[in-house]
Amino acid sequence: MDELTRLRIEAAAFRRLVEHLRERTDVQNIDLMNLAGFCRNCLSRWYREAAEAEGVVLDDATARETVYGMPYAEWKAKHQREATPDQKASFETKKH
Repeated sequence: MDELTRLRIEAAAFRRLVEHLRERTDVQNIDLMNLAGFCRNCLSRWYREAAEAEGVVLDDATARETVYGMPYAEWKAKHQREATPDQKASFETKKH
């Protein structure tokens, strides 16, 4: 596989992951952290860091909006629920 094809495939997979996370607003970030060790905020940080590695200045708010599909504060107001005591306990035992 040539480099350009690999990059296009990786970009398409990233876009599909972001689309899936936007659709699954029922899945909370703490659920993702507890199960997979990353969340939407992690993904937006990785996106920002990748942009910076390419010389593109991107702030956290813009990177988060890329992942969430809307301003982060709006997403939180619409979709984020308070973590349950069990979710918080699981997070504390698993965090690095």
